[in-house]
Amino acid sequence: MDAVPMFPLGSVLLPHTPLALRVFEPRYLTMIGRLLDADDPSFGVVLIERGFEAGGGDERAMLGTLARIVRVEAGAEDLFVIAVGGERIAVDRWGEDDPHPVADVSPVAPLAWDEDLLPLRREVERVVRRVATLAAVLDEARWDPDAEVADDPVVSTWQLAAMAPLGEYDRFRLLGSTSVADLLERLSGMCLEEEPVLIARIADAADTDDGDV
Repeated sequence: MDAVPMFPLGSVLLPHTPLALRVFEPRYLTMIGRLLDADDPSFGVVLIERGFEAGGGDERAMLGTLARIVRVEAGAEDLFVIAVGGERIAVDRWGEDDPHPVADVSPVAPLAWDEDLLPLRREVERVVRRVATLAAVLDEARWDPDAEVADDPVVSTWQLAAMAPLGEYDRFRLLGSTSVADLLERLSGMCLEEEPVLIARIADAADTDDGDV
């Protein structure tokens, strides 16, 4: 796929998960306007590894996700865009930002499900929801910990990865998973590492509240 419109962000978009954007920079307003006239209004999302979302001059990851626009709402000086992540993409070459970033990209093979992974998939869901519930206590949940996920096991695994209260570097590592087993194992390990940190923070917050009484 040549000259794909690209939207570098300070966050990672995982496949089969929603993306909400407030678009206000002229270059990206132009990009969205052009996409609305396209048969397939899709753009690539990659993580900004260094730099900022606004203004350009950033360093961008070479792995990302294709996002398809599903809704656009116009504000006074901006656009509110809702998109959904699709297939993963590898950036082969960046083009000129004229006026917005574009890149030649290649699709990354989708993850294939193995029924033998079902017990692990169920256990990982329990871990993710448990840790997401802890994050919700701190008002840091990415998703509702009780949110339903898709019936498709691969789609739901990506959705659980999006639910997990992890930093963008960890989410980028998840994006690079080479198999469903790899994704599940990484996701479980990251959440189990985060769990005692969240428990300690909740305890500290409770102690602070008690001290204020």
